[in-house]
Amino acid sequence: MSDVIDRTAIATFVTDALIELGVDRSDIVADAALDDLEVDSLDMVELSQSIKRELGVPVKPKDFDDVETFEQLLNVCCTRAGLA
Repeated sequence: MSDVIDRTAIATFVTDALIELGVDRSDIVADAALDDLEVDSLDMVELSQSIKRELGVPVKPKDFDDVETFEQLLNVCCTRAGLA
């Protein structure tokens, strides 16, 4: 991963992580509901740990408590990365 973290890098990482969790790439769009993508709370814990470990973005699973869509997920990550 590059040393430069921007919204595109975060979106790419999160998209790839969701694909690894079994989400179809074509279903990952801004307004996609995480419930519709079948992303559950355990997936969110795994995702938050990956984001923290691989990107250095200090997210916690509780940061995603009110997140319902892919776009909201990216917004939380970008905010925690200091990009918003």
